[in-house]
Amino acid sequence: MKKYKPTTPSRRHMTTVTYKGVLTVDEPYKPLTSGFRRSYGRNSFGRMTSPRKGSGHKRLFRDIDFKYDKKDIPAKIQTIEYDPNRTSFISLVSYADGEKRYVITPASMKAGDKFIVSETAEAKVGNRVPLKNIPVGSFVFNIEIKPGSGAKVARSAGIYAQVLSNDAGHTSLKMPSSEVRKFSEKCFATVGVVSNEEHGLVNLGKAGRSRWLGIRPKVRGTAMNPVDHPYGGGEQKQGRGTKRPKTRHGKVTGGRKTRSPKKYSNHLIVSRRKKKK
Repeated sequence: MKKYKPTTPSRRHMTTVTYKGVLTVDEPYKPLTSGFRRSYGRNSFGRMTSPRKGSGHKRLFRDIDFKYDKKDIPAKIQTIEYDPNRTSFISLVSYADGEKRYVITPASMKAGDKFIVSETAEAKVGNRVPLKNIPVGSFVFNIEIKPGSGAKVARSAGIYAQVLSNDAGHTSLKMPSSEVRKFSEKCFATVGVVSNEEHGLVNLGKAGRSRWLGIRPKVRGTAMNPVDHPYGGGEQKQGRGTKRPKTRHGKVTGGRKTRSPKKYSNHLIVSRRKKKK
């Protein structure tokens, strides 16, 4: 982490990830980029569905390969780059047949390292193999939920899942949330940990950095008018006034189960995540 001298109150505790010596280029590979319009928390009708989103710096979209459908073709990491649309670093890789793609960078890998996507490959960092071929205790990321569906689970910076067992056509993984869940042993996963492990330690330090990221200020419900929030209204500070905590739309939060009792994956969950105290 990079720390700063306390020249101003906002600088006193500000930290950033050290990019020097990690990232290799400043500009992305243009053929794999495109412009896009961010949603800013609005749906197709322009109505706000996610509050406190908006503004932020303009971003260029990088086309990341999550399908990993080029199997049994060796690939070499050419660059390690910053992606404003995700927390992990990305890498431009060149396959032996000449095609180039962006992928999520595994921690400890650097430019010049090689990997392969194959059912028979060795279970070493960077390689993408079926879960049945990965030893118990190994860390994995970019996990498929269904065979051939592409990487869906454990893609954020510093994240990994741990292989606990292989049995009866399923592999049990301990998720980053501490939930233990079964996946088909035919699902592919990348061995290792996602890069940029220090991301969770960043202290923004000032409100401006939040605005650059597209995070708008949060207003307390009790400070609003009655028309805007169930907690609104009243003279001076007021109690909640409702039996259970609610969102601004009246939806009950805290203590109510929101997972569908008929969800397709219920039978795959071995143990639920541990609740925070």
